[in-house]
Amino acid sequence: MPKGEGKVVAQNKKAYHDYFIEETYETGMVLQGTEIKSIRNGRANLKDSYARVHNGEVFLYNMHVSPYEQGNRYNHEPLRTRKLLMHRREINKLIGYTKEEGYALVPLKVYLKNGFAKVLLGLGKGKKKYDKREDLKKKEAKREIERAFRDRQKI
Repeated sequence: MPKGEGKVVAQNKKAYHDYFIEETYETGMVLQGTEIKSIRNGRANLKDSYARVHNGEVFLYNMHVSPYEQGNRYNHEPLRTRKLLMHRREINKLIGYTKEEGYALVPLKVYLKNGFAKVLLGLGKGKKKYDKREDLKKKEAKREIERAFRDRQKI
């Protein structure tokens, strides 16, 4: 199965608006028991989340996983920092990239693959305001072309 495929639980659509995504990495997550149950119910949110390399390990910050309803006292903290599982050479590569100016590690989506929760992590270079405007213009032009084709098909 190619990376990024499986049952998508959460997606960060704003990441493609704010960054040029150059490379993607499929990573596993270290989770507690109630977290994986909550993720399987589709209760995860990637808004405002980011990843960072710290002491040779990759961590995911600000990912919100809602508490599990039947979790009682064993429930987890919703915004806790989660460790991501990657190969050493991939982490070393990311360390080199993130030291450069303007690069960031952005979680693109959380999905379930073969029963495991995975995160698709993107290496993004920040967009300037004029880049965002240009993308919106392209998107609007594409929408207009599709609308015109659809109207022409009806005739």
